[in-house]
Amino acid sequence: MLPYANRVTKGDDYQAIVRRGVRVGARGITVSVRERDTNDTPTRFGFIVSKRVGVAVVRNRIRRRLKAVSRELLPEVGLGFDIVYRVHPEAAALGFEELRERARFGSLRGVRRIAANGEANAPRTVSSST
Repeated sequence: MLPYANRVTKGDDYQAIVRRGVRVGARGITVSVRERDTNDTPTRFGFIVSKRVGVAVVRNRIRRRLKAVSRELLPEVGLGFDIVYRVHPEAAALGFEELRERARFGSLRGVRRIAANGEANAPRTVSSST
């Protein structure tokens, strides 16, 4: 389970991350990454899985898988980011490993883009394995 402190819970936060964050696309998923105002706050993850993706069972399975991936990414991403995954209908056909790779790729690339643009104070603990 993803800890409560690491979840985006407010609609306004989702809106700000998606509208003003760095966007990275991979087939079936779009990742929006935004740096938080203070770098010592925990990184938070949010999930947008619309009804177009499939029935409730499929949507919830994808959301659970993305939560597991998010939990794995916490040490790599570090502190001070908000990350939102927007899932597209093609993702319903993806297996766990493929979904993990796409979410990981998008998250780490978004964090690196922020760090490269000088918007981040430090890249924190982002690994270069992707």
